[in-house]
Amino acid sequence: MMNQSFSRLLKQDFAKFLISGGFNTALTYGVYLLLLMFLPYTASYTISYITGIALAYLLNRFFVFKSHQGIKSVALLPLVYLIQYMVSMLILWCWVEKLGFADRLAPLAAIIITIPITYMLSKFVFSK
Repeated sequence: MMNQSFSRLLKQDFAKFLISGGFNTALTYGVYLLLLMFLPYTASYTISYITGIALAYLLNRFFVFKSHQGIKSVALLPLVYLIQYMVSMLILWCWVEKLGFADRLAPLAAIIITIPITYMLSKFVFSK
């Protein structure tokens, strides 16, 4: 019984995480593409990423997990996204510099690869 409840809750949280992440991704990808017209991909990604962290906090806090652990959530969420950022920048660099693929698509590859990591770390930060 408890295992089924936990499994159901995990699926609901993950579905909400994907929905909020999709919204966040669309918004920050739009910012990235806009900035890419004026700045190199690294600067564009960094600025759009910082925007995404603020939005992710709000979405995770009020929509996905509907809970937080006080200062722990506020303090640890940037760490979660710093880890994701570092992994993503490595993916972007490999995508653009090593594989020669388009810089416009590089963030999408990074997102797909880092979703499971970010979900598990976010769940730890927000769930009691």
